[in-house]
Amino acid sequence: QLHLVESGGGLVQPGGSLRLSCADSKATSLSFYTVKWYRQSPGEQRELVAGSGSGGSTDYAHFARDRITISRDPAKKTVYLKMDNLTPEDTTAYYCNAVLGDFHCWGQGTQVTVSP
Repeated sequence: QLHLVESGGGLVQPGGSLRLSCADSKATSLSFYTVKWYRQSPGEQRELVAGSGSGGSTDYAHFARDRITISRDPAKKTVYLKMDNLTPEDTTAYYCNAVLGDFHCWGQGTQVTVSP
């Protein structure tokens, strides 16, 4: 069973970049899982940011295209979310989700704050 842990969030100035990481706390490989990043602000619905299929496919929310990249490092058993040109509208908690068949798992989230 997975226990996903996100990291890499923090405070960044507008126009800056962050790279979020998602990995299992017991170093289980995520290679066979579909892994997606979501974000959610208090009182709002969770929304998809980007997804990475086990076969290498990727998909992105409309607001993520051209400035957000999802990638995998199989050796490190980690899925990354690289975010560039951040704006205050990107301020929220970001969550990692892994799915394999009927099994799905969420991480606890990492906070991203974009502010001067």
